[in-house]
Amino acid sequence: MTTKAAVWIIALGTMSLTTIRLCAFGQAGAPAADSNAPDANGPTIVLDYSAGGRMNPTEDFMYFVPLISPTLVRREISEGNTQTGRMVSVTWQRDAGQFTCVCVFKMVGNGTQTYYFDPRQMIDHNLKEHPKGEPLKNILDYIQFHGEGEGRMEARGRLVNDRSIVDQVDVHFVNNKSDVSPVTIRLYSVKSKDGRYDYDNGYNRIIARVETLSFKRTDDTPKMGIKITSLKNEGAKEGLWSRVKATVVNLFIPPLEVDKLGNQTMIDFGRAVYRGEPTFTFPRARNLQEMRRAAGAGSAGAKGR
Repeated sequence: MTTKAAVWIIALGTMSLTTIRLCAFGQAGAPAADSNAPDANGPTIVLDYSAGGRMNPTEDFMYFVPLISPTLVRREISEGNTQTGRMVSVTWQRDAGQFTCVCVFKMVGNGTQTYYFDPRQMIDHNLKEHPKGEPLKNILDYIQFHGEGEGRMEARGRLVNDRSIVDQVDVHFVNNKSDVSPVTIRLYSVKSKDGRYDYDNGYNRIIARVETLSFKRTDDTPKMGIKITSLKNEGAKEGLWSRVKATVVNLFIPPLEVDKLGNQTMIDFGRAVYRGEPTFTFPRARNLQEMRRAAGAGSAGAKGR
């Protein structure tokens, strides 16, 4: 795998289901943020764990999404959106120079927030090593936050000369086994038409419900782990079969390459929570292209482009 691509291979073995290949993020896109520029910072969220503490707009709370994406991203917020997020509690465990910090967060309100990954960049990049004329399978279309939910962030690390070093951050979008994650991703495939691969020729849209995203400290190309709870065709109902497919799929999903700045931001965020900082400021996501309001508060549809 090169530094310009990341591929998720999902094998379903003897279940006689179609193999799913989530096509790579291309590295084309925004330049790195200039820390000296006046607009180098993104939003600041308040880390307030008190009852009735300050709420953060969901677009600020989930600002890490465009930060981790190596492609251009368009954010769409449903009209009348009331989604907000806040920290609920934080606990610490320390033992023999190791530590674990668990922070529970909650998202409340109505509406959806969807991050679309630039289809032209995604398609063009993956055509470089693709057999001519063959369909391009399962490209990442969007990640969406719908409605309410409760989750937790776990930061693990070590203490070196009284300095805290976070090595891994896991973001769980469910906090209890009975919870349903508010986070989904959509994949699509594209056929060749007159020698071109265009988003308008997309088909076979698949929805996966995301349970966990994992980030690790590294000096190499950063990669994000992912765990899902459901996998189904768009428009189909979620049920036992979609959960069974997800259970098997989780055994085969390799980590996805992400942007270095975004990965480091998640590590820094984990350290800020561990240290009890009152706020955390994101760096600016230069690949966040625009934001628009969409009519209705339902899930984004295939025509949302």
